[in-house]
Amino acid sequence: MMKRISVFITLLSICSLFMHLTVSAQTAAGEAAAGEAAAGEVGTAQAGVAQAEVTETDSTVTIHRIELIDNSVLIGSILFEDSTTVLFKTISGIEIGIPRDKIESHEIITGQLVRGKLWRKDPNTTRLLFAPTARPLRKGQGYFAAYEIFFPMIAYGITDFFTLAGGMTLIPGAPEQLFYIAPKLTFLREEKFDLSAGILYGNLIGGGEGGGIAYGVGTYGSDRQALTFGLGYGFSGGDFANNPVLLIGGELQSSKSTKLITENWIIMGEDIVIYSLGMRFFGENLAADFGFIGVNRETSGFPLMPWVGFAYNFDNK
Repeated sequence: MMKRISVFITLLSICSLFMHLTVSAQTAAGEAAAGEAAAGEVGTAQAGVAQAEVTETDSTVTIHRIELIDNSVLIGSILFEDSTTVLFKTISGIEIGIPRDKIESHEIITGQLVRGKLWRKDPNTTRLLFAPTARPLRKGQGYFAAYEIFFPMIAYGITDFFTLAGGMTLIPGAPEQLFYIAPKLTFLREEKFDLSAGILYGNLIGGGEGGGIAYGVGTYGSDRQALTFGLGYGFSGGDFANNPVLLIGGELQSSKSTKLITENWIIMGEDIVIYSLGMRFFGENLAADFGFIGVNRETSGFPLMPWVGFAYNFDNK
């Protein structure tokens, strides 16, 4: 019992460290921004990239990315536009009048301005490494993912509050493959808190007694940093496990396109803890996770198992 409590406290400490790092980063950002404002520093625009040094520490804005026919790229906001000209303001504060016939492409970027620099939004916020967060997919939004290469999954937002996911293993040489389905219903959506419940069910293609886990999960925080707590009961056939499984997870965006992620499972009453730590690299639609998973048991070989996951996100809206 004392060992289980000790492990539980350790995992809570990991998640607390995530939030401590977040507060420290935001404090440092504010101090840096104040120093920049006092010194009167401004950003510089370079060919192909718009860079910024402005006094904003953390703001959500509509960000536009315009590529010109000479392959240069501008990032910022549109002040005015008509049939012939676009008046554009870069995130460094430079205003440019752009003839429409010089624009090759135009898109809206999801992200935030942090100390005047663009930080992308993680496109895969509905999952940690494997476990779900409480955040739902929007209606028409979805993703295709592959975990450990041989466990693909596709998910789709049926409504803004109901997500349906499923897949089938593709293990070479296996006599039978496993299919799985994972519906999730979000009951509560607030600015910094989501609450959901769902089921992960799996069975062999040839039939048999399937099993899975029924769970509830809550996520507190923003897309950049959050804690996730979940509680679930495993089941097989019509029988549920006597002891629940506790999930403790955390995520912290560490740069404009990377995020630290931890996902930890505690099987109550069995003194079994599955812990993990990984890094997510992401662009506008694609996210790639790399990490390690361990169990609080003695092993004869390397104690950690590598984790690899990819997810391509799409939106039909």
